[in-house]
Amino acid sequence: QVQPVESGGGLVQSGGSLRLSCAASGRTFNSYAMAWFRQAPGKDREFVAVISQTGGRTYYADSVLGRFTISRDSAKNTVYLQMNSLKPQDTAIYYCAADPILTRDHARYDYWGQGTQVTVSS
Repeated sequence: QVQPVESGGGLVQSGGSLRLSCAASGRTFNSYAMAWFRQAPGKDREFVAVISQTGGRTYYADSVLGRFTISRDSAKNTVYLQMNSLKPQDTAIYYCAADPILTRDHARYDYWGQGTQVTVSS
């Protein structure tokens, strides 16, 4: 099992940057693909980015491609989401999730963090 814990959210102006971190407890971190999802008020949870167990494959939602970068540090059991050129429409609660299968489907993920709020002001 793995338990993700997010940090790094906050308030930033449009065009600014934030880096989210997701520290995952457990000795099996390298067995899991790690993903970021987000949920804005009144909207469904949506896929943001995912990284494979080795870090060799990454996939992004079209809405963040070129602005966000997902990475992982196996020595620290941590996944990062570097967010640049932030827009007000990026405002949401951001969740980190883990699954043995590399997938964009949030319904597949069994392990979730509590979420961290990101607010982008215009």
